Formats: sequence, structure tokens, C-alpha cells
Amino acid sequence: MHRWLFAMIAALTLTGCGYNDFQRLDEESKAAWSEVLNQYQRRADLVPNIVATVKGESSFEQETLTKVVEARARATSIQVTPETLNNAEAFKKFQAAQGELGSALSRLMAVSEAYPNLKSNQGFSDLRVQLEGTENRIAVARNRFIKTVQEYNTRVRSLPTNFTAMAMGYKPKPEFTVENEATLAKPPTVDFNKK
Repeated sequence: MHRWLFAMIAALTLTGCGYNDFQRLDEESKAAWSEVLNQYQRRADLVPNIVATVKGESSFEQETLTKVVEARARATSIQVTPETLNNAEAFKKFQAAQGELGSALSRLMAVSEAYPNLKSNQGFSDLRVQLEGTENRIAVARNRFIKTVQEYNTRVRSLPTNFTAMAMGYKPKPEFTVENEATLAKPPTVDFNKK
């Protein structure tokens, strides 16, 4: 009887202190992060087809293609583990590589406007639509992840749940940021006279 009473008191105490919320939010953030990774992988899988299609345009800027290929290689070479979510440095490195790939693809799409044959290529047009859809999915997945991490971090820092966080070793999770946000907000410069 004594053990049963102790278990009941412990359960009520843990419920009131946010322990279950930490468990729920941790799982939600992992699920949201998995969706972000899924969409990044979808984008990385599109790159070889886009590059192959663009290579068919003999006068296309090779430097732009090379930057896309190199950015994809860097982005896919980073090993992402569940611990990445709790390691600010690894998380930042991953974000930077994905941002670089996104920027390189944006540049490639902007430059492709100067090539009428490429613009009229149905395969390239389809890939472009898929890439735009994927970028939208990435944005939605990142937003969901940001919200779950924000809720988790708020619990870690708020009274009385911060005591549970300290006792259980829960630390704030790194937040998703865009380092070159000002650069991304500015449209790329395209010179249609350059070939």
C-alpha cells in the first residue's frame, strides 16, 4: 500500500511539473525535424535532374552549375543524427550547408531565365515546378519545427517547469535561424545580356 501511495504521489508531482509536456514536446520536435530532413532530401534528390537538364544548354554558365553541385555535395555530406537537435554547433553547420544549397539553386533558377531554349524545355519546367513546391514544403516544415522548439524552450525557461528541466537535464534546443536572411530577401541580379 505504501508503494502504491508513493507511486501515485510521484505521478501527480511529475504531471504537475511539466514532465509529460517535455516528453510530448521533445517527440513533436523530433517528428517536425524529421519532416524538415525529408523535404531537404527531396530537394537534394531533384538537383541531379536539374543539373543534367541544364547541362543540355551548351552555353549555360558552368560556374553556376558547379556551385549547385558543390553545395549539394556539402549539404548531403553532413551526417544528421538525433543529437544534432541538441548540438548548437552541428545544427548551425547543417543550417549553413542547406542555406548555401538553397541560394545556389535560387541563382541557377534566376540565371536560367536568360536561356529561351531552357525556359521552353518541358522537362526543365516540370523540375522547376517540383523545386518550387519543395521549397514551399521546406518552409512549412521549418515553421512547424520552429514552433515546437519554441514551445519546448519556453517550458525549459518558465516557472515552475524550469525546475523539472534542471532536475531532468533538459536544455534549450537550438533554434532554426537563417544566417543570410538579408541576402535571401533581396532578389538575385540577372543580366540577360550575359552569355
